[in-house]
Parts: sequence; structure tokens; C-alpha cells
Amino acid sequence: MTHLSLLVRQGLIAPWQDRSIRPGDDWESAINENLEAADIVLLLVSADFMSSDYIDGKELKRALERHDAGEARVIPVILRPVDWESGPFGRLQAVPTGAKPVTTWANRDEAWADVVGSLRLSVAGP
Repeated sequence: MTHLSLLVRQGLIAPWQDRSIRPGDDWESAINENLEAADIVLLLVSADFMSSDYIDGKELKRALERHDAGEARVIPVILRPVDWESGPFGRLQAVPTGAKPVTTWANRDEAWADVVGSLRLSVAGP
């Protein structure tokens, strides 16, 4: 994602997504390996995210276990309006500011700049 580019160049993050899985790779193993290695897990929250049985039953469960154990930080990024607050990660502070979905900002670049600013704080530590 373009807005994360400076964080990548500065060596603060090394993004991975399931679209990075190559043809012929065992996709479930690749997801599990990267989830276990992650220091930060971004949840890109939308209705599609919330409706995925695989995300809910596998990826989200493990990410939250690692978060609760202090092994990783899970950060919900609210992309589109959806009922997420009563879900399993509803207790976590979401971004952008006020958990206002990115698509509802008048200027989406401002929304993404807000997300990146929050991520910078998270990777910089206390």
C-alpha cells in the first residue's frame, strides 16, 4: 500500500499479505508461518472481512491469542462501515482516529495518513 511506503523504506515494517503466496505454495502454511512471525497484525475490517469463516475461525483467533500473550500487537483498521465493535476484537483500539471508517472520510488520503501516524506510534514503542 502506497501510504505505508515510508514506514517500509525506514525499515519500521515489512508488510506481508496472502496475495504474496506464489502459485504452488501451501497457502495455509504460508499464512500460519507469517502470522506466527508477525509483530503487528493489521485487521483490514470490512463486511467481507467480518463474513469470512476462515478469518474468524483461524487467523483472527490465533492473532488475538498472540496479542493477549504479548507476542504481537493486533490493530484493527476500519475500512468500511460494519458492525465490528461487538466482535472478538471490539475491545481493541482501532484506527483511523475514532474508528471512523476510511471510506467515510471526505479525504481518504487524510484517513490513511492518520492510520500511518498511528502505526508509526505502535512500531516506535512506548
